[in-house]
Amino acid sequence: MDRRQFLRKGFIFSALGSLYAGTIGRIPGFAMSAAGNYDLVAVRGGEPVEMYHRAMEEMGGMKKYIKPGQTVVLKPNASWDVPPQRAANTNPDLMRAIVEDCLAAGAGRVFAFDHTCDNWERSYANSGVAEAVRQGGGQMLHANLERYYRDVSIPGAKRLTTAKVYERLMEADVFINIPVLKHHASTTITIAMKNLMGIVWDRRFWHRNDLHQCIADFCLYRKPDLNIVDAYLVMTRNGPRGTSEADLTRMRSLLVSTDIVAVDAAGAMMLGHEPNDIAHLRIAAEMNIGNINLDDLNIRRVML
Repeated sequence: MDRRQFLRKGFIFSALGSLYAGTIGRIPGFAMSAAGNYDLVAVRGGEPVEMYHRAMEEMGGMKKYIKPGQTVVLKPNASWDVPPQRAANTNPDLMRAIVEDCLAAGAGRVFAFDHTCDNWERSYANSGVAEAVRQGGGQMLHANLERYYRDVSIPGAKRLTTAKVYERLMEADVFINIPVLKHHASTTITIAMKNLMGIVWDRRFWHRNDLHQCIADFCLYRKPDLNIVDAYLVMTRNGPRGTSEADLTRMRSLLVSTDIVAVDAAGAMMLGHEPNDIAHLRIAAEMNIGNINLDDLNIRRVML
């Protein structure tokens, strides 16, 4: 490891440490809350499924978000034709655990999809996400044709005033966003907010028309009911696809929040960035989409 890599990794883990400061404690000024009353739960030091179950326990359990018989749509990152050890996509073991948890909570049906960047069949297969969803009892849906999308308007948006949205999402009772924490060459980070680009048909419009504003605008259409961020293996350079396992840092973390801006702010810190330095986070906060200031939140930090 050269000096530049050492300093970069040191900065990342310094930010990670600040997020988990106090280990199982609390933010100064906030009393400990009962399970289910946290704005954000951050778990560190376990395996993906273990951390997920602990995080959901602290969030109050999946039954808090799903009523019996409801249809649940999951949006993982399954966009890249690379194997799980490259961490460009959501961890398959985590995906299976979430599907199983949704069904155990009483969901009538659980669907998952992604409008992939690489070939959809290879991405679904080689990421391991499609098989994990099937094994968990859910169904991975095709999202590769324009006829699967419907025109919607986005009231209050500044640039992205209309979009073609995946039709099954429009019919969902519960929407759960499951991104992987990564570097991104165009937007510095890609986490929960940017993961929503995979539910629209025309991503090129976003890139041509103020990408950061479009990312924030789309959150006005429908924010996820829950955001679960896979931060076990984290791509700290060459994102969003990566070039090799050398791009990864093992952070062994997981974040959960109903606030898409807050969870991205926490993820930004883990990658060594001030949340206000990320344009789409700053814009979203200014539009009152969510809370960028983690000091204002009741956060549960758990070290396994």
